[in-house]
Amino acid sequence: STAAKPTPGWTFTPAPVPTVKGNLDGHWDRRMAKGGVQPDVTIDLHGHTLASAYARLDLALGQAVAADMRLMLLITGKARAPETGRGAIRAAVLDWLASSRHAGDIAAVRNAHPRHGGDGALYIVLRRRRG
Repeated sequence: STAAKPTPGWTFTPAPVPTVKGNLDGHWDRRMAKGGVQPDVTIDLHGHTLASAYARLDLALGQAVAADMRLMLLITGKARAPETGRGAIRAAVLDWLASSRHAGDIAAVRNAHPRHGGDGALYIVLRRRRG
């Protein structure tokens, strides 16, 4: 008899496709789809634990908002098969953004163009400050 593999106390769900439709006009979406945007800042979460990736993302969002940036490129790595334990950051990042203290500053989240990392990266469009 083969020993049963221990089940972890958590489960993976596939990363949802970003569907945050924000206040973007079609021009923004077309430019992002064609890779015709230049991010103001790039944040790479490769090599981070879930905790350190969350802290890094939170800090970067705060800095980007304070600097009145519009477009952040977030490199998460690709979502992978649940068995490998990889892709956990990619699976968690949309929930993190939705519950972030900076959620009100985020206009939209989109998959990145292949030249910016494709499925392993996201564009985070920040709202323009009023006033």
